[in-house]
Amino acid sequence: MTFSYDSTAHRSVRKIFGSMKANFGTFTNGASDCGGDIDTGLSTVYAFIPAITGSSAPAEGVAVNESFPLASGTVTIVTKAGVDGIWFALGK
Repeated sequence: MTFSYDSTAHRSVRKIFGSMKANFGTFTNGASDCGGDIDTGLSTVYAFIPAITGSSAPAEGVAVNESFPLASGTVTIVTKAGVDGIWFALGK
């Protein structure tokens, strides 16, 4: 299985804090996948917060391979193989 993501609120990005918007979802890695690209549905990303989910504590965290603010809505993450999680993005 390859890296995939789901944007729970992608079709209706929520406006918060005036003109700021937020979106969130999940990401899933296959047994040998180590991250990938997540389309947040935003045109500019100011903050991106990933978190690993699962029943045991991970040995390593998730790295966000970007500089912020990001002038596109696609964020690249790097994880240990087979790690799944959730994400939250804030932007415009």
